[in-house]
Amino acid sequence: MIYIFMRSSLSSKNRRAGITMHGSRAPPRLVVAHINPAVIDISTENAATASGGAHEKEHKLTKLLLNVNIQNSLGPVHLVMSPENTVGELIKAAIEIYVKEKRRPLLSSSDPLCYQLHYSQFSLESLKREEKLANLGCRSFFVCPKASTSSSCAKATPTSSLPLTKLMDFFL
Repeated sequence: MIYIFMRSSLSSKNRRAGITMHGSRAPPRLVVAHINPAVIDISTENAATASGGAHEKEHKLTKLLLNVNIQNSLGPVHLVMSPENTVGELIKAAIEIYVKEKRRPLLSSSDPLCYQLHYSQFSLESLKREEKLANLGCRSFFVCPKASTSSSCAKATPTSSLPLTKLMDFFL
């Protein structure tokens, strides 16, 4: 696109007076400026909305570019999702992409219910799984495994009545 601007050929001193050396007004010069149309799109619809015209449209987000860091991962997983999707769907999609790309370190579980979404790694409170992405106000998130409860830890570690005697048997 080419835009044409008019610039007066008067010097700054004569601009104030509005006349040239000979006492007559000088014709304006044309200055041509080249602007990349990919950067600036000035169409009739956009010009009307910018000036507050009657054709004002409300722009709705159709897709969101989201960055999700997974705990101990080197880089974020990039996702494009609808703003109507929920936090649970975001966790599921991020885990699926992480596993599909065979990123390291490998995840202990690929079940999305085993993970929580946070605003950052320093955020203690996790986001609710039912919440819509459009309502979050952020585009970068952090996924970490859910904290294990004491009952599941107790089930994972075997209990023995006399651990010291077993250790003694091992040394003998």
